Amino acid sequence: MVVVALVGAGLGAWWWSRGGDEEPLAGRPWETDLKAGVSYRLPEGWKRDKGDLVDAFTSSIRTESEAEGQREGGDGERFGMVVTGRGGAVAEPDLKAQTERAARSNAEFFNPDGSAEQTESEATTVGGHPAHTVVLVMKGGEGGETRLRLTVISADAARSVFLMGMAKPGTGAEQEAADAVLKSAKVL
Repeated sequence: MVVVALVGAGLGAWWWSRGGDEEPLAGRPWETDLKAGVSYRLPEGWKRDKGDLVDAFTSSIRTESEAEGQREGGDGERFGMVVTGRGGAVAEPDLKAQTERAARSNAEFFNPDGSAEQTESEATTVGGHPAHTVVLVMKGGEGGETRLRLTVISADAARSVFLMGMAKPGTGAEQEAADAVLKSAKVL
């Protein structure tokens, strides 16, 4: 009876750790960021960014490709990127304001010559932890539209974790993959 219980517990843990088969990134390998305390799935064709990161970020994954048939006046750039990091504690009632503020700040950093319009702001949970997600659409700057999606998670009484996905253009495969990475996140 004890053996059956142990096997059942082991199978349950294995099933939980691999995620459900209905997830868009099911079966893809996990990327683990121990500094931030988060794991997330790595989409096909994406790789860990080994370059220097801004101090606020603890890990980064990305893909880049040139668009076929660049349009006149546009740079044809296509990319998807997700960065993660950790911060101080954020109480659940403060998640919305902190996430919206951080999203605007990042939009100004990544698109200093353009504008950003908030299109979503919603409370959510990540692995049972309270979280908040904000989506901004950045326009102008270096041509085209870029979508920024930021999720801030209240991990525990001492820390928060964030995942930020950016995709250009703001719709399509890059955006869908970046969103799927954020949705696959698990707090460690």
